[in-house]
Amino acid sequence: MTGSDGTAPLVTSHVNGPVAVISLARPGRLNAVTAPSLAALRDELVGVGENHACRAVVLTGEGTSFCSGMDLDAGVTDDSYDDPALGGLAGLQAGVAAIVALREIRQPVIAAVRGNAVGAGFSLAAACDLRIVAPDARFSAPFVRLGVSAGDLGLSWFLPRIVGSGRAAEVFYRAGIVDAQKAVAIGLASEIADDPLARAVEVAGQIAAHPGYGVAATKELLNATWSSGLRDHLASEARAQMLGVLTDDHRAQLDALRSAIAQRPG
Repeated sequence: MTGSDGTAPLVTSHVNGPVAVISLARPGRLNAVTAPSLAALRDELVGVGENHACRAVVLTGEGTSFCSGMDLDAGVTDDSYDDPALGGLAGLQAGVAAIVALREIRQPVIAAVRGNAVGAGFSLAAACDLRIVAPDARFSAPFVRLGVSAGDLGLSWFLPRIVGSGRAAEVFYRAGIVDAQKAVAIGLASEIADDPLARAVEVAGQIAAHPGYGVAATKELLNATWSSGLRDHLASEARAQMLGVLTDDHRAQLDALRSAIAQRPG
Protein backbone atom coordinates (compact mmCIF):
# COMPACT_ATOMS: atom_id res chain seq x y z
CA MET A 1 0.00 0.00 0.00
CA THR A 2 1.38 3.40 -1.03
CA GLY A 3 0.43 6.56 0.79
CA SER A 4 -2.16 8.77 -0.88
CA ASP A 5 0.49 11.50 -1.14
CA GLY A 6 2.81 9.23 -3.14
CA THR A 7 5.06 8.38 -0.21
CA ALA A 8 6.79 5.03 0.10
CA PRO A 9 4.54 2.12 1.09
CA LEU A 10 4.32 1.28 4.78
CA VAL A 11 3.60 -2.37 4.00
CA THR A 12 4.33 -4.27 0.81
CA SER A 13 3.03 -7.55 -0.56
CA HIS A 14 4.25 -9.82 -3.30
CA VAL A 15 2.36 -12.86 -4.53
CA ASN A 16 4.35 -15.57 -6.27
CA GLY A 17 1.97 -18.32 -7.33
CA PRO A 18 0.32 -19.78 -4.23
CA VAL A 19 2.57 -17.97 -1.72
CA ALA A 20 2.31 -14.31 -0.67
CA VAL A 21 4.98 -12.39 1.22
CA ILE A 22 3.81 -9.38 3.22
CA SER A 23 6.55 -7.11 4.56
CA LEU A 24 6.52 -4.32 7.10
CA ALA A 25 8.37 -1.63 5.15
CA ARG A 26 9.82 0.88 7.59
CA PRO A 27 13.35 -0.53 7.94
CA GLY A 28 14.78 2.84 8.94
CA ARG A 29 12.57 2.65 12.07
CA LEU A 30 13.15 -1.09 12.53
CA ASN A 31 9.58 -1.51 11.27
CA ALA A 32 8.09 0.16 14.33
CA VAL A 33 4.34 0.39 13.92
CA THR A 34 2.10 3.43 13.69
CA ALA A 35 -1.65 3.73 13.20
CA PRO A 36 -1.23 4.07 9.41
CA SER A 37 1.16 1.12 9.16
CA LEU A 38 -1.18 -1.11 11.19
CA ALA A 39 -4.09 -0.10 8.97
CA ALA A 40 -1.96 -0.83 5.89
CA LEU A 41 -1.03 -4.24 7.28
CA ARG A 42 -4.66 -5.09 7.86
CA ASP A 43 -5.56 -4.05 4.32
CA GLU A 44 -2.76 -6.13 2.78
CA LEU A 45 -3.76 -9.17 4.82
CA VAL A 46 -7.41 -8.88 3.83
CA GLY A 47 -6.46 -8.40 0.17
CA VAL A 48 -4.25 -11.47 0.15
CA GLY A 49 -6.85 -13.40 2.11
CA GLU A 50 -9.39 -12.79 -0.64
CA ASN A 51 -7.01 -14.10 -3.30
CA HIS A 52 -8.09 -17.72 -3.65
CA ALA A 53 -5.04 -18.57 -5.73
CA CYS A 54 -2.91 -17.81 -2.65
CA ARG A 55 -2.70 -20.70 -0.19
CA ALA A 56 -0.04 -19.59 2.32
CA VAL A 57 1.34 -16.28 3.56
CA VAL A 58 4.70 -15.17 4.97
CA LEU A 59 4.86 -12.09 7.21
CA THR A 60 8.25 -10.43 7.64
CA GLY A 61 9.96 -7.09 8.11
CA GLU A 62 12.36 -5.36 5.76
CA GLY A 63 15.92 -4.76 6.93
CA THR A 64 17.46 -6.02 10.15
CA SER A 65 14.37 -6.42 12.35
CA PHE A 66 10.93 -7.96 12.18
CA CYS A 67 9.24 -5.19 14.20
CA SER A 68 10.58 -3.13 17.11
CA GLY A 69 7.13 -2.38 18.52
CA MET A 70 5.31 0.94 18.69
CA ASP A 71 7.05 3.88 17.09
CA LEU A 72 8.08 5.87 20.18
CA ASP A 73 8.11 9.14 18.25
CA ALA A 74 4.92 8.87 16.22
CA GLY A 75 2.99 6.62 18.62
CA VAL A 76 -0.06 4.76 17.37
CA THR A 77 -2.54 7.65 17.54
CA ASP A 78 -4.70 8.21 14.48
CA ASP A 79 -4.04 11.88 13.74
CA SER A 80 -7.23 12.24 11.72
CA TYR A 81 -9.10 12.68 15.03
CA ASP A 82 -9.17 16.03 16.82
CA ASP A 83 -9.66 14.35 20.19
CA PRO A 84 -6.39 12.60 21.17
CA ALA A 85 -8.27 10.02 23.23
CA LEU A 86 -10.40 9.02 20.25
CA GLY A 87 -7.33 9.06 18.02
CA GLY A 88 -5.45 6.80 20.41
CA LEU A 89 -8.38 4.38 20.57
CA ALA A 90 -8.65 4.34 16.77
CA GLY A 91 -4.95 3.57 16.49
CA LEU A 92 -5.25 0.65 18.88
CA GLN A 93 -8.29 -0.58 16.99
CA ALA A 94 -6.21 -0.56 13.80
CA GLY A 95 -3.80 -2.90 15.56
CA VAL A 96 -6.64 -5.11 16.73
CA ALA A 97 -7.96 -5.30 13.16
CA ALA A 98 -4.55 -6.42 11.91
CA ILE A 99 -4.37 -9.18 14.54
CA VAL A 100 -7.90 -10.34 13.70
CA ALA A 101 -6.99 -10.44 10.01
CA LEU A 102 -3.96 -12.63 10.73
CA ARG A 103 -6.25 -15.17 12.34
CA GLU A 104 -9.31 -14.86 10.10
CA ILE A 105 -7.80 -15.04 6.63
CA ARG A 106 -8.08 -18.60 5.39
CA GLN A 107 -4.37 -19.04 4.68
CA PRO A 108 -1.82 -20.06 7.33
CA VAL A 109 0.63 -17.25 8.07
CA ILE A 110 4.31 -17.91 8.80
CA ALA A 111 6.31 -15.20 10.56
CA ALA A 112 9.90 -14.90 9.31
CA VAL A 113 11.63 -13.15 12.20
CA ARG A 114 15.01 -11.49 12.04
CA GLY A 115 16.37 -9.26 14.80
CA ASN A 116 13.87 -7.59 17.12
CA ALA A 117 10.29 -8.69 17.68
CA VAL A 118 9.46 -6.37 20.55
CA GLY A 119 6.09 -5.38 22.03
CA ALA A 120 3.64 -5.12 19.15
CA GLY A 121 6.17 -7.00 17.00
CA PHE A 122 6.05 -9.90 19.46
CA SER A 123 2.24 -9.75 19.30
CA LEU A 124 2.20 -9.86 15.50
CA ALA A 125 4.55 -12.85 15.45
CA ALA A 126 2.52 -14.66 18.11
CA ALA A 127 -0.68 -14.19 16.11
CA CYS A 128 0.86 -16.04 13.15
CA ASP A 129 0.47 -19.79 12.72
CA LEU A 130 4.19 -20.60 12.66
CA ARG A 131 7.39 -18.70 13.42
CA ILE A 132 10.77 -19.30 11.76
CA VAL A 133 13.58 -17.25 13.26
CA ALA A 134 17.09 -16.08 12.43
CA PRO A 135 19.93 -16.78 14.89
CA ASP A 136 19.77 -13.12 15.97
CA ALA A 137 16.01 -13.10 16.66
CA ARG A 138 15.03 -11.53 19.96
CA PHE A 139 11.49 -11.57 21.34
CA SER A 140 10.70 -9.14 24.14
CA ALA A 141 7.58 -8.15 26.09
CA PRO A 142 8.92 -5.25 28.20
CA PHE A 143 5.52 -4.06 29.39
CA VAL A 144 5.68 -4.70 33.16
CA ARG A 145 9.11 -3.06 33.24
CA LEU A 146 7.43 0.00 31.76
CA GLY A 147 4.61 -0.04 34.29
CA VAL A 148 1.84 -1.40 32.03
CA SER A 149 0.28 -4.81 31.52
CA ALA A 150 1.43 -7.46 29.05
CA GLY A 151 -2.01 -7.37 27.42
CA ASP A 152 -0.93 -5.89 24.08
CA LEU A 153 -2.64 -6.80 20.79
CA GLY A 154 -3.54 -10.27 21.98
CA LEU A 155 -0.11 -11.27 23.29
CA SER A 156 -1.41 -12.26 26.75
CA TRP A 157 -3.96 -14.46 24.96
CA PHE A 158 -1.76 -16.06 22.28
CA LEU A 159 1.48 -16.71 24.15
CA PRO A 160 0.05 -18.95 26.92
CA ARG A 161 -1.62 -21.03 24.22
CA ILE A 162 1.65 -21.38 22.31
CA VAL A 163 4.14 -22.05 25.11
CA GLY A 164 1.96 -22.78 28.16
CA SER A 165 0.83 -20.49 30.96
CA GLY A 166 3.91 -21.04 33.14
CA ARG A 167 6.41 -20.15 30.44
CA ALA A 168 4.29 -17.22 29.32
CA ALA A 169 4.22 -15.95 32.91
CA GLU A 170 8.01 -16.11 33.05
CA VAL A 171 8.31 -14.15 29.81
CA PHE A 172 5.84 -11.51 30.98
CA TYR A 173 6.89 -11.06 34.61
CA ARG A 174 10.64 -11.07 34.00
CA ALA A 175 10.28 -8.77 30.96
CA GLY A 176 13.51 -10.15 29.54
CA ILE A 177 14.68 -11.42 26.17
CA VAL A 178 13.70 -14.68 24.50
CA ASP A 179 16.51 -15.40 22.07
CA ALA A 180 16.29 -17.73 19.09
CA GLN A 181 17.51 -20.81 20.93
CA LYS A 182 15.07 -20.33 23.79
CA ALA A 183 12.24 -19.56 21.35
CA VAL A 184 12.69 -22.98 19.78
CA ALA A 185 13.17 -24.67 23.16
CA ILE A 186 9.86 -23.39 24.54
CA GLY A 187 7.92 -23.94 21.32
CA LEU A 188 7.53 -20.30 20.33
CA ALA A 189 9.49 -20.87 17.12
CA SER A 190 9.57 -24.00 15.00
CA GLU A 191 13.14 -23.64 13.77
CA ILE A 192 16.18 -21.41 13.32
CA ALA A 193 17.34 -20.54 9.81
CA ASP A 194 20.17 -18.31 8.62
CA ASP A 195 17.73 -16.87 6.09
CA PRO A 196 14.34 -17.08 7.80
CA LEU A 197 12.49 -15.45 4.91
CA ALA A 198 13.75 -17.95 2.35
CA ARG A 199 13.00 -20.83 4.70
CA ALA A 200 9.52 -19.46 5.50
CA VAL A 201 8.76 -19.16 1.77
CA GLU A 202 9.93 -22.75 1.31
CA VAL A 203 7.69 -24.01 4.13
CA ALA A 204 4.81 -21.90 2.83
CA GLY A 205 5.29 -23.55 -0.56
CA GLN A 206 5.10 -26.98 1.04
CA ILE A 207 1.85 -26.02 2.78
CA ALA A 208 0.46 -24.45 -0.38
CA ALA A 209 1.08 -27.69 -2.28
CA HIS A 210 -1.59 -29.41 -0.19
CA PRO A 211 -5.23 -29.28 -1.31
CA GLY A 212 -6.58 -25.88 -0.30
CA TYR A 213 -9.74 -26.96 1.50
CA GLY A 214 -7.90 -29.16 3.99
CA VAL A 215 -5.43 -26.43 4.92
CA ALA A 216 -8.09 -23.73 5.30
CA ALA A 217 -10.40 -26.00 7.29
CA THR A 218 -7.52 -26.99 9.57
CA LYS A 219 -6.75 -23.33 10.34
CA GLU A 220 -10.42 -22.77 11.11
CA LEU A 221 -10.42 -25.74 13.50
CA LEU A 222 -7.22 -24.59 15.18
CA ASN A 223 -8.82 -21.21 15.73
CA ALA A 224 -11.89 -22.92 17.18
CA THR A 225 -9.84 -24.82 19.79
CA TRP A 226 -9.29 -21.50 21.55
CA SER A 227 -12.96 -20.82 22.11
CA SER A 228 -15.08 -23.97 21.74
CA GLY A 229 -15.83 -26.81 24.13
CA LEU A 230 -15.12 -30.43 23.28
CA ARG A 231 -18.62 -31.26 22.05
CA ASP A 232 -18.78 -28.20 19.78
CA HIS A 233 -15.30 -28.91 18.49
CA LEU A 234 -16.08 -32.54 17.71
CA ALA A 235 -19.13 -31.37 15.74
CA SER A 236 -17.01 -28.84 13.84
CA GLU A 237 -14.46 -31.54 13.02
CA ALA A 238 -17.18 -33.84 11.72
CA ARG A 239 -18.62 -31.14 9.46
CA ALA A 240 -15.17 -30.23 8.13
CA GLN A 241 -14.30 -33.86 7.42
CA MET A 242 -17.60 -34.50 5.66
CA LEU A 243 -17.15 -31.48 3.41
CA GLY A 244 -13.56 -32.48 2.74
CA VAL A 245 -14.37 -35.95 1.45
CA LEU A 246 -16.76 -34.39 -1.07
CA THR A 247 -14.10 -32.22 -2.74
CA ASP A 248 -12.46 -32.97 -6.08
CA ASP A 249 -9.03 -32.56 -4.46
CA HIS A 250 -9.79 -35.34 -1.97
CA ARG A 251 -10.96 -37.71 -4.68
CA ALA A 252 -7.87 -36.99 -6.78
CA GLN A 253 -5.52 -37.57 -3.86
CA LEU A 254 -7.34 -40.77 -2.90
CA ASP A 255 -7.12 -42.08 -6.47
CA ALA A 256 -3.39 -41.30 -6.54
CA LEU A 257 -2.90 -43.13 -3.25
CA ARG A 258 -4.79 -46.20 -4.49
CA SER A 259 -2.76 -46.20 -7.68
CA ALA A 260 0.49 -46.01 -5.72
CA ILE A 261 -0.56 -48.89 -3.48
CA ALA A 262 -1.58 -50.99 -6.48
CA GLN A 263 1.85 -50.53 -8.06
CA ARG A 264 3.79 -51.68 -4.99
CA PRO A 265 5.56 -55.01 -5.52
CA GLY A 266 4.17 -58.02 -3.66
